[in-house]
Formats: sequence, structure tokens, C-alpha cells
Amino acid sequence: MSLKVKLVKSMIGSKKDQIATAESLGLRKVGDETVQPDNAQTQGKIKKISHLVEVTEVKGKAKK
Repeated sequence: MSLKVKLVKSMIGSKKDQIATAESLGLRKVGDETVQPDNAQTQGKIKKISHLVEVTEVKGKAKK
């Protein structure tokens, strides 16, 4: 199972660690989407920036 993560709010005014977390997920601008593996590491990153992103489950594997 994979997760599609979409940045729906601007990172202006966010803390530096939250911006770094979003960038580590491949999210740089509002509207950017990435597919990530559903594991503990990804879940932790999503939890940290949950107020900025929208998450949906996707069948299949994440591309590397």
C-alpha cells in the first residue's frame, strides 16, 4: 500500500523543521503531489505536517 501526499497549504510562516519535512517528502509548492510508501517513517513525517497536507491511500508500490 502507498500514500499519495498533496501539499494543500502554503509553508509560509511554518517552522524550519516543518519546511524540511515537507521537502523530504518531495513537496515544494502548493499543489505538489508525491506517492510515498506506507511505513512508520512516512507516517511520522505526515503527522508532523498534517495541517499542511492531504493524504489518500493508493494501491501499488511507491516509485523510487
